[in-house]
Amino acid sequence: MPAHHAGAVATRRAVTTWGPTGPAYLFCPADRPERFAKAAAVADVVIVDLEDAVAPERREEARANVLHADLDPATTVIRVNPVTSPEHARDVSMLEDSVFTTLMLAKTGGADDVRALSRFNVIALCESAEGIAALDEIVTCDNIVGVMWGSEDLVASLGGYSSRHEDGSLRDVARYARARTLIAARSRQLLALDTVLLNFEDLDALAREAADAAAMGFTGTVCVHPMQVGVVRAAYSPSAAQVDWARRVLEAAQGREGVLRVDGLMVDGPVLAQARQIMSRVREP
Repeated sequence: MPAHHAGAVATRRAVTTWGPTGPAYLFCPADRPERFAKAAAVADVVIVDLEDAVAPERREEARANVLHADLDPATTVIRVNPVTSPEHARDVSMLEDSVFTTLMLAKTGGADDVRALSRFNVIALCESAEGIAALDEIVTCDNIVGVMWGSEDLVASLGGYSSRHEDGSLRDVARYARARTLIAARSRQLLALDTVLLNFEDLDALAREAADAAAMGFTGTVCVHPMQVGVVRAAYSPSAAQVDWARRVLEAAQGREGVLRVDGLMVDGPVLAQARQIMSRVREP
């Protein structure tokens, strides 16, 4: 076990608040340990994947890689197989002996799935009709720290075959699931993670989708390729014009009560809150 992990297993696992700063999450296959450090150097959070990215015959090797990974538990999430898979118990058993305290549960179907993992922080990946329908209960679990939705598995669970129109925009049912995920997560002040864009070479589409996610209140967007990370970070960072506006609004509101006017806009409580949100997204250079 890496030196900086020494003693960590013995002293954990009281679940604590887990909320790393930075919006760019990056999946990394657990059977490619040579990519772990590269992913950690690029992304804000690495999601080491034991599920879809790993062939069944390499799952044991992948678990061994996770167990011995030299990754920071504060910025690492381990995606485990769904509770309906025989691999799930093996994944969790391995994690009990690891330093990692935060996992992403693939195909979360309900609150009981999350509660059964009470010794871990859980990001519920809701990517089925069952999971989306159970969101309101899922977010009440004591050990949940975030929610992500998945578009392709969701549509497959509905009997469909495509979550997007030909122009790349999300179909209505996917947009509904996206909105439900955001509202449920943020109603409990949890992390809200937007789905991946599988066409990783279409960076313009990613920029539009991530900017939309940031504007609505998502806390992060999940990437499938390192080239997407910078685009997501830029999309979640307010523009110079937005920062200038927010600063002027907040300065104008200092020491004043009630409604005021800035640039022809009537500014009240909700607008002040939006200005504060913009400033909260400013990243230090």
